[in-house]
Amino acid sequence: MESNILLINCPDESGLVFKVTGILYKKYNLNIIRNGEFVERNFNHFFMRTEFSGTFDKEELLKDLYEVLPEGVEIKLTGKRKKDIVLLATKEHHCLSDLLIRHAFNELNANILCVISNYDVLEDLTRKFDVPFHFISHEGMSREVHEAAVLNTVQQYNPEVIVLAKYMRILSGDFVSHFTNRIINIHHSFLPAFIGANPYAQAYERGVKIIGATAHFVNIELDQGPIIAQSVIPVDHTHSSREMAQAGRDVEKNVLAKSLKLVLNEQVFVYRNKTVLFE
Repeated sequence: MESNILLINCPDESGLVFKVTGILYKKYNLNIIRNGEFVERNFNHFFMRTEFSGTFDKEELLKDLYEVLPEGVEIKLTGKRKKDIVLLATKEHHCLSDLLIRHAFNELNANILCVISNYDVLEDLTRKFDVPFHFISHEGMSREVHEAAVLNTVQQYNPEVIVLAKYMRILSGDFVSHFTNRIINIHHSFLPAFIGANPYAQAYERGVKIIGATAHFVNIELDQGPIIAQSVIPVDHTHSSREMAQAGRDVEKNVLAKSLKLVLNEQVFVYRNKTVLFE
């Protein structure tokens, strides 16, 4: 029997877990497979992720939940299924190839609908995995015209999630507004340090002892969206900025894959400008 995932966030009050699990079990006789809850104490806000199985009427279940939960509650009820995603890339292959391989071996809980790039460098790689590739050059175009062409192509596929697999162009607020908390970016730095371009050069100049990568949702502020996952590796004074960049590529692809897995499995809540994760 297929699993379902219930996501709830609302102002905290006593008895919320009892109310939700009581409805699932006592009224609908549903089997709770796993459950997690968290309260953000600074804002007195409650989060709950419940995975369950069984037969039920979705509209009736939602109605019952809304009746017992506080005003302002947000509820999402979805089946445990693969999500449709679109990948955007530029020239670097390591993140894109990692996701394509995971997809080919059914290790990614997603359907990769296409890859879009402003260069044709990665077309042969992409087509080896039987994934459509759209080359939309930015040459001779204004940023606005190019972005409109990219947006038009993305919207033809109607993805649930967009992944910036080393897509080295800044997206406008207008583009981002079409996909709120649905665009994931991998930044080659341990944010909030070294934002923007050339973070490894910045790290080298500062003589850092660790380098890392950050996967985050994209918002209208550059590299300031809610952070999903991060990781670091040690370096020292013997590493050049080029060597740091080479070492960082493995961190980048692993962090991106981890963050995407969390999002695809409905394990991430976005609250204010941070995330709450149920791993």
